[in-house]
Amino acid sequence: MEVLPLVALVAGSAVVAGAARRTPVPAPLLLVAVGLIASYIPGLPPYGLDPHIVLPLLLPPLLHTAAVDSSYLDLRANVRPVALLSVGYVLFATLAVGCAAYLVVPGLSLPVALVLGAVIAPPDAVAATAIARRLGLPNRITTILQGESLVNDATAITAYKVALAAAVGTGVGWAGGIAEFLLASVGGIGVGLVLMVPIHHLRKRLREPLLQNTLSLLIPFVAYAAAERVHASGVLAVVVVALYLGHRNWQVDFATRLQEEAVWKMVAFILESVVFALIGLQLPVVLRGLEEYEGLHAAWYALAVFLAVVVARFLWVFPATFVPRWVSQRIREREPDTTWKAPVVVGWAGMRGVVSLAIAFSVPMSVPHRNLILFLTFTAVIGTLVVQGLTLPPLIRLLRLPQRDRQQQTLAEAQAQNEASRAAEERLAEMLAEPENALPPPLAERLRTVMERRRNAVWERLGETNPVTGESADDVYRRLAREMIAAEREVFVSLRDRRRIDDEMLRGLLRRLDLEEAAAYREEGA
Repeated sequence: MEVLPLVALVAGSAVVAGAARRTPVPAPLLLVAVGLIASYIPGLPPYGLDPHIVLPLLLPPLLHTAAVDSSYLDLRANVRPVALLSVGYVLFATLAVGCAAYLVVPGLSLPVALVLGAVIAPPDAVAATAIARRLGLPNRITTILQGESLVNDATAITAYKVALAAAVGTGVGWAGGIAEFLLASVGGIGVGLVLMVPIHHLRKRLREPLLQNTLSLLIPFVAYAAAERVHASGVLAVVVVALYLGHRNWQVDFATRLQEEAVWKMVAFILESVVFALIGLQLPVVLRGLEEYEGLHAAWYALAVFLAVVVARFLWVFPATFVPRWVSQRIREREPDTTWKAPVVVGWAGMRGVVSLAIAFSVPMSVPHRNLILFLTFTAVIGTLVVQGLTLPPLIRLLRLPQRDRQQQTLAEAQAQNEASRAAEERLAEMLAEPENALPPPLAERLRTVMERRRNAVWERLGETNPVTGESADDVYRRLAREMIAAEREVFVSLRDRRRIDDEMLRGLLRRLDLEEAAAYREEGA
């Protein structure tokens, strides 16, 4: 692809995703809709969805950033429901959707139908988790959706390889399929376990933020490539490494963390915007390959597969939620109780995404009904994104699930800060008592003031608000601090313009102010 169309794709996707933040429509849905419309603009260059680019180049960084932001402890606490969805459901959906397609589409062999089932099986929970965070879903549901999206691609890709081997005549038996699955899963996890400690050790030793961020950008590609090299799951390798690094991120230099967070937010924003726009832009390619099928028949096949995708998820989610609880007292004791509302949300949050389309495009030309597989995958992706994506927010509001208690969260945060400040006070007193740490009284008092400020900041959020602005005392403090920093920044720039300081000195002074403002911004939770 030429440079200008690629730049136009990235820029256009970013503009649409940015505009979506000002609308009630989730960004993935708006990007897909705009992509569908743009695909018929005369003169628009073809934007093909190349699986050799999407899977090894786009999927690893998306998985990495999602896994780093996930909670290892929460995922470990919910490993049973996550495993049932990311492994059990994907295999069930492969069989259920495949059998439905086999019964509906004349002349479609069962192996080819199972290829279709494996392609459509993995949900893409990016949109679902974004909606979950926006609407304040219970933390456990969000964790389960995140965990499913991290692992289910590995299951689907392995199931696809097995079904494809059967479809092209190099079929593998049950033993071969199980062996392939074990090699992919155990091998991928093994590669991740081997890489995670040395990579983290290197991250701790690097003190230059630029080198550290370069390493951070390379990590998902290294993990993915290393696993795929030994025919293991690159997806699982990336997830294992990223979960470990995210869990140990506090051990890395603070300057690196600040830069790394900004870099990965930008990378995730661009990639997520591009992949959803690419979904909509595939419409002309998909329709061109559908010439051999009549319109009404193709529409009926698409509707049947879409319904099979939706129904199969509910057929799995409800028994997987309640049957283990009925059978095992240990599960009832270890896991919090739930109602029918939670599986309804999880069942409806089964939107498909770019991974399914990328796998569909990788189906060899020699496979019978390849064009139909591509069309049915595309319609299932669009159908789930539009129908389920648009109706998920009102469904969540209608069910009135228990919201996160923000007052309780703030109280827990304040108590944690109080314990940390007490430990810091004791450590400061110990250090000031040593002769080599002697400080003038104003500087020692400044350290105590900063520490006291952190202690009181969270408690103040629980207090009364300003009757004029609705802000807490802590909010007013941060706003005034930012205004003071802005005034200082204007003076520094003015001094540079009058040649009283040079640009190098200006950059150093502004960096200090930026770090102070970033600290205030992070405290605000913005």
